[in-house]
Amino acid sequence: MLAGYVSADNVDEAKWLYERMPERNLISWNSMISGYLRCGEVEKARSLFDSMPQRDTVSWSVLISGYAQRDRFADALALFQDMQLEGIQPDETVLVSVISACTHLSALDQGAWIHAYIRKKQMKVNVILGTTLIDMYMKFGSVPNAMEVFRAMEEKGVSTWNALILGLAMNGFVKESLATFSEMKECNIVPNEITFLAVLGACRHMGLVEEGRRHFDAMSRKHGIEPTIKHYGCMVDLLGRAGKLTEAEELIANMPVPPDVSTWGALLGACKKHGDNVMGERVGRKLVDLQPEHDGFHVLLSNIYASKGSWDNVHEIRGMMRQHGVIKTPGCSMIEVKGTIHEFLAGDKTHPQSEDIEKMLDDMAKKLKMEGYAPDTREVLLDIDEEDKETTLFRHSEKIAIAFGLLTIDAPTPIRIMKNLRICNDCHMAAKLISRAYDREIVVRDRHRFHHFKQGSCSCLDYW
Repeated sequence: MLAGYVSADNVDEAKWLYERMPERNLISWNSMISGYLRCGEVEKARSLFDSMPQRDTVSWSVLISGYAQRDRFADALALFQDMQLEGIQPDETVLVSVISACTHLSALDQGAWIHAYIRKKQMKVNVILGTTLIDMYMKFGSVPNAMEVFRAMEEKGVSTWNALILGLAMNGFVKESLATFSEMKECNIVPNEITFLAVLGACRHMGLVEEGRRHFDAMSRKHGIEPTIKHYGCMVDLLGRAGKLTEAEELIANMPVPPDVSTWGALLGACKKHGDNVMGERVGRKLVDLQPEHDGFHVLLSNIYASKGSWDNVHEIRGMMRQHGVIKTPGCSMIEVKGTIHEFLAGDKTHPQSEDIEKMLDDMAKKLKMEGYAPDTREVLLDIDEEDKETTLFRHSEKIAIAFGLLTIDAPTPIRIMKNLRICNDCHMAAKLISRAYDREIVVRDRHRFHHFKQGSCSCLDYW
């Protein structure tokens, strides 16, 4: 009865029954914890867990998974550490949740430790666990480790292949990504909707317009998969990035499904990239009307006006943002050093090692000038003088994170940075030159893809 109430998300009836049970065993305790978690009552679930006279692996698994599903990743990791201290061996379900938590928290060291634990205990890596490991390593830019997991898996599902195809493309290995798709078909694994999202994503990361068109056409013609709004969005982004803005807008107009804001947003970003201010203004106005609370659309439209020197329009857009309570998402970069995540905002001077970071930034500036670096002040679309623009540029969050990485991470370990927004042109150029000047590999994951900087070049080949 208790399990039935929990399955029906009727936590009140489950609780009523639970409190009147003459005898409670582990199954009833675990069921009640699961019921609270299903209804989002996480604190009640934790309180019940803490009051249990004894716990089994399922008890830990239910709560850790519940934390992960509710985006409480730090709590999931902390509980997993408590589980280790009590000597409870985790099962595959726990490990999947914990690895996912490491991925979201940018905690590569902890994720790699869990992988080492799996190998030490000689645990079987099933499809779900293996796919989660591949996804984690790919999202940290650790492609060799992801490939190692993939090749060692005895059984691979379509989700496993999808994770590899998408991960390779995100990391700039587009040729290898598309070759993996061909290998997948040779192994008689039937592709699904997500597979084609990954394949089209690979094409857009390198501007392979014709190949993208071919795969988009093959979806329905060869595989009987009707394109969704996400697939159309990929094609719009592919065409837009390649500068085919008119064709991209025509595709939106002829789509069999109504375009969503993401699709229009891809076109707006392409207009900004290629300097089509006329189309950009038109699309930007449409998006601001459709989603007045979205900060990114306001910022892009404001930047388009700023690039034209239309400061009255810039002030109008910023006034609209204030009116709707829209706050621009600040640029944020994270870097893991010895198991601790350090987070930096643009212009950040709050870190305990801020003084050392400032000295390293000055050293970076000197070496960059020797490398021929000239700040791209177009990235600072404010009505201020050029010297102030240069100062603003050199305090972007990823540059601060790189400086901290140079101070704290010894070569040849790569400096890995996670950025919440798209990396700007100036930071991209600076990272290339820093990788050569300091002979360091720098890996930056921005909102859309990875950039592997090494000896003055980037894996994206300057196409992003």
